[in-house]
This record gives sequence, structure tokens and C-alpha cells, in this order.
Amino acid sequence: MTYLVAADLPRQSAGSRFGALIDRPEILGIPGAHNGLAAIQARDAGFEALYLSGAAVSASMGLPDLGILTVEDMSFFIRQIARASGLPLLADGDTGYGEALNVMHMVRSFEDAGAGAVQIEDQLLPKKCGHLNDKQLAAPTDMAAKVNAAKRASRDLVVIARTDAAASEGIEGAVARAKLYLEAGADAIFPEALTSVEMFREVASRLPDVKLLANMTEFGRTPALTAQEFQDLGYAMVIWPVTSLRVAAKAQGELYARLAAEGTPVSLLDRMQTRAELYETIRYYDYEALDRSIVATVLPA
Repeated sequence: MTYLVAADLPRQSAGSRFGALIDRPEILGIPGAHNGLAAIQARDAGFEALYLSGAAVSASMGLPDLGILTVEDMSFFIRQIARASGLPLLADGDTGYGEALNVMHMVRSFEDAGAGAVQIEDQLLPKKCGHLNDKQLAAPTDMAAKVNAAKRASRDLVVIARTDAAASEGIEGAVARAKLYLEAGADAIFPEALTSVEMFREVASRLPDVKLLANMTEFGRTPALTAQEFQDLGYAMVIWPVTSLRVAAKAQGELYARLAAEGTPVSLLDRMQTRAELYETIRYYDYEALDRSIVATVLPA
């Protein structure tokens, strides 16, 4: 599928497609995709939705994940990934880039760029990865105002409210915040940095009939669980937010080290995607066929 072919474009909005996916009884696995090529590869592997992590975008730009990104930075990648894959995308909205009006601007920008869902978190700037220490939280009512602003601004974008309260306020605080965010209009809840299976189970039991998102990030505080295990615990979605970037970055680092040491990449040829494989992935020949199919306009004499 090439995103230039109008006949291939989805007829439903990204928000309605994402909403339908999380309404199904089985869990929705959402891998992170940090660029258009990764998005195509994830789609070809069978995934039906994608996640765009602010941490992955920051790292790909050579920046730390400390709330430095702008709405336009994220919108650029949203457009790229949504167009390349055609899949509904859950975009990381960090803290909303400001207060209520800023959140509304972010939601409109993300939705116009092709996002199907957005997550907003209840940290204060400078925000941190949810699995790090010393996170500073916004007042629950301030976060609720942002959630409400997001819902008012969206057409049918799915709004997911993330709470980082478990680390400092315990399950009681996280659940209380989640209920307030749901009252404000959140469509789903993302309880971040839970550290045990028992915590995941308790949150689900305290929030029955709520769409819940689990974060299965590597090198974090959450135990390694499978998508099926999260489903059995009562979760509707699981993300692997930075996995694709981590694998790609590790491979790139090894490439440059080998190239510097040997003066040639020949020893890594068996680990490279071939030209033929790349062209197949990006549908190179479909684009050529499309180009040939466009008939030149002939003006009347």
C-alpha cells in the first residue's frame, strides 16, 4: 500500500478505528514505531495499531526525554507514520505542552496529523520517563482540566489519561486520580510504572469496565509479561514503546564501531536488509507502477 493511492486510504477516521480495536474482547498489542519504515514493518508483521513514544522521538533527535519536544516535532512523526502505515496511531502527548488551551491545540494538531489516540500524563515539567525516580505530579484537578480540554477539542480522538501516581501516592492515589480523569472525559486509563503483577491486578479490580493500558517497556520497573498475561489481568491495551528504537540503535552503534575499526562494513552484510528487501518493504515498485499509470494531460489544439 502506498499512501499516495487514494483508493487505499482508510474510509473511517483514525480515532474511530482505534476505538473499535479497543472495544474487542482481546487485548490490543501496540508496538512503538519511531519512523515510517518501522511503521510499515510493524504493520506487515500483523499489528493493527502503533504507538509513537515521546522518548523514542526525543532519542532519535539526540535529545533526552525531558519534555523538550514541541507539538510540531511530534506532529511531523505522526504524519510520517500514519501515512506510511495507514494504521491508527496512539501518540504520546506528554503533559499536554502546557495548560488547557495548549492541550486543545495539541489534540487538534495530532488529530489533523493522523493520530487515532493520544495519551496525556499527570506529571509536571520537566517530566521524566515514568520508570525513573523523583517525578513531580500535577494536582489531580489540574490534570482533570487538561483531560476535559482534550475531549472538548477532539473530533473522535481517543483520549487516554496516564497517571504516574503509583510511585508516590500508592494504588489508592492512582485509582482516585483515574476516577477523576474518567469523570473529566478520559476514554481509557494508563497506570504507569506498576511494579508487580499484584498491582496490575488490583488496579483492574478497582476500575472495573474501564479500558486500561499497560506499558511493557524494557529496563523499567514493570515485570516482563506477555500480551496474553496482561489480557488475563484485565487490560485492553499493551504498548512496547521504545523497543524498535532500542534494537535499531544497538545495531547502528555496532555498525559504526565495526566500520571505524575495519574500514569496511563487509563483515556485517549478513545482518543488513538487502536492497531487494528494502524495496519490497517500502513498495518501491508500486510507486513506479503508480507513476507510469498517470497519463499526461493533452491540451486541445
